[in-house]
Parts: sequence; C-alpha cells; structure tokens
Amino acid sequence: MHLLGKTFLVTGAARRLGRVFALAIAKEGGNIIIHHGHSPAEAHEVAEFAQQMGVKAWVLESDLSNPANAESLLDQAWRLAPLDGLVNNAAIFEPRDLWETDLETWQRHLNINLTAPFLLSRHFAMLLPTPQSGRIINILDWRALRPGSDHFAYTISKAALAALTRSLALALAPRIVVNGIALGAILPPSDGHVEEDLLHSVPAQRWASIEEVEQTLIFLLSAPMYITGEIIHLDGGRHLV
Repeated sequence: MHLLGKTFLVTGAARRLGRVFALAIAKEGGNIIIHHGHSPAEAHEVAEFAQQMGVKAWVLESDLSNPANAESLLDQAWRLAPLDGLVNNAAIFEPRDLWETDLETWQRHLNINLTAPFLLSRHFAMLLPTPQSGRIINILDWRALRPGSDHFAYTISKAALAALTRSLALALAPRIVVNGIALGAILPPSDGHVEEDLLHSVPAQRWASIEEVEQTLIFLLSAPMYITGEIIHLDGGRHLV
C-alpha cells in the first residue's frame, strides 16, 4: 500500500472524479480529507466508504468560489491531520463560448479553477514543516495544452493552471513536487450531453476506465521525487489530434 499512513486533501471530492481520487487514495492506505462545496451527503458517503477500508477520513465544506476561503480550508485540514499532499481537483465546467462568457462567468471559473489551487498550494507549502517533503497534483484537461474557442472561461483557466503547475514545480523545489493530470474522455458530462462524434477524435477510440484514472493518480502520489513539473495526458491521445 503505497500511501499507507499518509494524509491527503482532495478538493471537490464528494462527486464524480473527485470521489474516484479520494477512494483511490484510501485503497492505497492513505487517509483523506474530503472537501466539498455544496454536497454534504455525498461527501459523508465517501468518508464512510474510506473508513470501511481501514483509513481515516474527514469532511470539510468550503465554497472555493470565494478566494478568501482557500487558506482557511488548509488551516482546518491541518488541524485535523498534517498533510502529505494536496490534490487540486475542484472545478467548474460551463459550455459557453466567447460571446456567452460575461465577466461573472469568467471570474467564477478563474476563482475556482485557478485562484483556489494557487492559494491552496502556496499555503500548503507554508504549513509543511521543514524538512518534510510533499506532493501537489493539479487536475487539468487536454484542452489546457490545446486551447480552443469552446468552454471559453474553463479552457483559459485550465491553460493557466498548466502554467501554474510548472511554475510551482520550480518555486517549491526541491521539497515539494508538483505535477498534473490532463484528462480526456473519462466520465460523461454531468449534464448528460455527450457529443455524438466525441470518440472519433480520440486515437484510443474509447473512454478511459476508472482503474486507469486511479493508477495515474497513485503513480504521481508515490512516484520518485525526481519527477516534477510534468503533465501526464490521460486522454487516449486526444491532445495529439
């Protein structure tokens, strides 16, 4: 069990891939702090599943659309258990093009998808005692490295998060490694709308399995500390097309 006895905060861990990430850590013996914004029942369900695996699990609620809440979330987490790592997963994904993206939409995406990971990562580095090492994983999207005009605010926020990942890797070295996972076709959108020809643009010609998602996360949380600033594309080759 690669993560036995270690503790990780996963943001947006109550639902969808955040839930997958949290339970993947629990399967490997890691304790988890499950952050959610507005999903208390689902978050406590994840905690119960994790505890059944024999690890410790806590639930914290925080609205990351307000940047002022990010550092207080880290402080609350640290009072529960000193952290070994942070998974910046919480995000919003709204299908608006340039002309549909007003300032409120733009700022909401930046606050949750970019500003929160920045503040959480910086505060994690400040709280982590020397000489202890730590890990930060930022959850990206293949669009981050191949930005287009759809999902405008989301795409720009994830492109900036890719840059933040690399800059943090430099700024926090050598004690903290920072890497990213750029996801492709993993889970259908929460609104249920799936593009008819979506898999035609994926060289692998299929959706990823949940096991592949888990394996990628656990690799980066337990990989050699000599790997930093990397962004692994778990997208079946979509970013190449």
